[in-house]
Amino acid sequence: MTDRNPDTVLFSSLQRRQVVADFRGGTLTSDAGALLLREADRRLGLIDALHRAIPDPRHPFFTVHQQRHMLAQRIFGLALGYEDLNDHAALRVDPVLQAATERGVDPKLLLASTSTLCRLENRVDRAAMVRIAKAFVETFIASFATPPEELNLDFDATDDPVHGHQEQRFYHGYYGGYCFLPLYVFCGEQLLVPYLRPANVDGATHAWAILALLVKRFRQVWPQVRIIFRGDSDFCRRRILRWCDRHQVGYLVGLPGNAVLTRNAEPWVFASAEGFAVSGQKQRLFGEFLYAAGTWEKLRRVIVKAEHLPDGPPTRFVVTNLAGDPADLYDRVYCARGEMENRIKEQQLGLFADRTSCCDFQANQFRVLLSAAAYVLLEYIRRVGLAGTLLAQAQVATIRSRLLKVGARVSVSVRRLLVQLPTAMPLRELFVQVAARLIVRPASPTVAPASG
Repeated sequence: MTDRNPDTVLFSSLQRRQVVADFRGGTLTSDAGALLLREADRRLGLIDALHRAIPDPRHPFFTVHQQRHMLAQRIFGLALGYEDLNDHAALRVDPVLQAATERGVDPKLLLASTSTLCRLENRVDRAAMVRIAKAFVETFIASFATPPEELNLDFDATDDPVHGHQEQRFYHGYYGGYCFLPLYVFCGEQLLVPYLRPANVDGATHAWAILALLVKRFRQVWPQVRIIFRGDSDFCRRRILRWCDRHQVGYLVGLPGNAVLTRNAEPWVFASAEGFAVSGQKQRLFGEFLYAAGTWEKLRRVIVKAEHLPDGPPTRFVVTNLAGDPADLYDRVYCARGEMENRIKEQQLGLFADRTSCCDFQANQFRVLLSAAAYVLLEYIRRVGLAGTLLAQAQVATIRSRLLKVGARVSVSVRRLLVQLPTAMPLRELFVQVAARLIVRPASPTVAPASG
């Protein structure tokens, strides 16, 4: 007799056996790796810091879902690949996600609903988001066991396309559409600042103020640290360069070309063209000269890269106050900032920082901060848990698919929560190794020596 249960799927037979699937497997999860996110957060204390930054105006007597649990639910959901609030209509029953939020597993008391999470996103004000931004910086500072010798602060703007009538969305001619213009600041792979801006502003808007705040805080903690500011030509602004010179901050910043710069670069451009004509091979020459734009108060060192390729001679300019060989400064120091573009892609594509579909601008800024929190957790897993492994340089989407999206059976009793992972899990040993690096073990009690 044919089973017509709508929850049963009858696949084609395997030899003489029927292949049947149903949805009666018991308490299961597809996201057992959320336990790794929980351990990473216990190490960092990030969600607790965000919770302290956001005032909760609700009356405790009528509160069912604690704010800290909702933040964990939303951030872990993003890290696990769930970009929409609607996903939480089903996720709220997941036992591992319930456990990861620290709320505890209770099949009768679900996690926060879509509407409850939406209300949280829309009540976070600007002052709270400033405190959240400070929490990211403090988390970065706490990641150093010893004072760093040098910090390279990379600034870059990107587009965040919008497809509705969100507040503060504007048409941007360069990107050819309606969008926001978020600003990101990274130090290496660690995120410092995710700042959503309207698209009708200059690419360097507020970069100077953010740089000054970061430098001030870092020098409070590490007075001797060397700080280098790096950015493309959007950040070549007189006030930024002058401030860096006055406060002993190094900089390597792209410089847009003009007739004067092109004329000064002619010796190296001609030399590279002649070398290409003789050898037929790509030519790269570096030089330097002093230059002052009309708004600058003094001459500054400009590095020129004269490169001749079959399709033309691209010439690039970088202004700097650093000493050193021009080729080394350009290739080793300035070009290293290009890695930041991969980090922004992880934010925008892997962790859905571009899901800014709220009508309210501040709610969209909060969504960007939630995405940033998910990145901080995954970056910590990569930097600490996966150091020296085959996934040490993996993108967040790869870490998610290989370590977090793991099916498991869950059993709950009075004394324990048992999560049974697949026996045939391909990265079983790596999972165990990462967990061992992340889990915070309670300190063993010390036993006083016996007297006598």
